Amino acid sequence: MKTIYWTTTLLVSGMLLVSAFTYFFHKETMDGIRELGFPDFFRIQLAVLKIVAVLILVIPAVPLQLKEWAYAGVGLFYITAIIAHIAHNDSFFITLINLFFFALLITSNIYLQKMTHLK
Repeated sequence: MKTIYWTTTLLVSGMLLVSAFTYFFHKETMDGIRELGFPDFFRIQLAVLKIVAVLILVIPAVPLQLKEWAYAGVGLFYITAIIAHIAHNDSFFITLINLFFFALLITSNIYLQKMTHLK
């Protein structure tokens, strides 16, 4: 049970960190976010929130209620990303990637709940 939780959590966290990094330093990503219609401050805000979410998700001592807020926020990010990319007629592959990580996020949350209810 812990293996599934940590594997899914670390995969989602890794993707969030890579994404945050590209939001700060990758010109194509920064231009792409603008093309999707989002203002520049939103790009920076999302990058910072992704890093904060990773810290909340991977630090075991963080209270469960705060982790739930992080899961909700990251879930909303994935839903927004899916809708934005579909509306922009981007490659379906991008949507599949977002759906995959959204499923990993849900799996991580399910296994966190299972582990906390066993204690």
